[in-house]
Amino acid sequence: LTRLENLLARLGHPERHMPPVVHVAGTNGKGSTCAFMRAIGEAAGWRVHVLTSPHLVHVTERFRIAGRIVPEHELAAVLEEIERVNAGAPITVFEVLTAAGFVLCARHPADLAIVEVGLGGRYDATNVLQHPAACAITASSMDHEAFLGDTLTAIATEKAGIIKHGVPVATGHQPAEVMDVLTRTADEKTSPLYRRDHEWSITLREDQTGLQYSDSHGTLDLPLPGLPGAHQVDNAGLAVATLRAGGLPLPEKAWAGIAQARWPARMQRLTGRLASLLPDGWELWLDGGHNPGAGEVLAQVMAAWPDRPTHLVIGMKQTKDATGFLAPLLPGAASIQAVAEEGQHLAQPVAEIIAASDGRATAGPTLHAALAHLAGSAGPDPAPARVIICGSLYLAGVALQLDGWQPE
Repeated sequence: LTRLENLLARLGHPERHMPPVVHVAGTNGKGSTCAFMRAIGEAAGWRVHVLTSPHLVHVTERFRIAGRIVPEHELAAVLEEIERVNAGAPITVFEVLTAAGFVLCARHPADLAIVEVGLGGRYDATNVLQHPAACAITASSMDHEAFLGDTLTAIATEKAGIIKHGVPVATGHQPAEVMDVLTRTADEKTSPLYRRDHEWSITLREDQTGLQYSDSHGTLDLPLPGLPGAHQVDNAGLAVATLRAGGLPLPEKAWAGIAQARWPARMQRLTGRLASLLPDGWELWLDGGHNPGAGEVLAQVMAAWPDRPTHLVIGMKQTKDATGFLAPLLPGAASIQAVAEEGQHLAQPVAEIIAASDGRATAGPTLHAALAHLAGSAGPDPAPARVIICGSLYLAGVALQLDGWQPE
């Protein structure tokens, strides 16, 4: 982290002049958990900074400053300033973007800053943050093995690298190997650890109209999460647990904010130009999950939708485990089409996705062609169906552009 630390020193250490920070790591659910925390803070009337990655359509999406996406001209000015200050010293793109985020957060007053880890944790650029109010570690599974290690224990060790001495850390459901690492690291750093179904719990109310959350501070009646899918209950609970563990003085009205959470490409319903290619009554959904853990979660979502068939349109990044992602999805899919868009970064070849599906998938080979095929094969009076575009955040970015999406 030395390169970034030196740059931040020359910039006047903006990371030391930010509002209270919550630092979020994990494999799946980081963005959703950040979205829930942002919604809670804004429901309290707070100004909230959120730094996330990657962006889907435009780089400015990474920087939500005091509730709004940073204007392009302001980001450009900060990047030019960083280039001058860095004076040609070795630096990575993500380190520059992280520095820019910290500068923006330090220059705009706010009540809370939520910072998402880019990759791993221990050596991630965001880990120059030394004194966060709290840390959160979301569901951890196999991903980025070339950088983080090829076992869950190794990956968990990298995620646990964001835990700071004495700083509370919250986590949701985790595999046993991951929880062992988090528990050991928290003990070594005398950091209070808040685990689901131990220090905190969250359940669906019997009437299924809301959630009940409990911890040592008391019980909360919460609305259903604004993000669809049973897995979002864990992310919403983790957001609440992290903010409460950090001792942030949120008023009672804040917790209702979880119903207002929005996060693009996380089981997002599309209703624009792409959706118009499908027959009337069909639904088009988009999800950026791209690893085996995300495939399992998506399969659970599909299982909870038995009222109509679900067709999958899948594109993936070259470095991702297509076989592991597809395996839990194959039994529940009415059809599978593999795609690779021209503007999709490092798109995995269609033939490789088909091979990973044991031949179940057919070639799209593009989003427009795949959706047109579904529409053409549906017949003159088609029954309702669902289509999910999934497998890659880079594909999700292309899909959002084609659908006409604009960030809020």
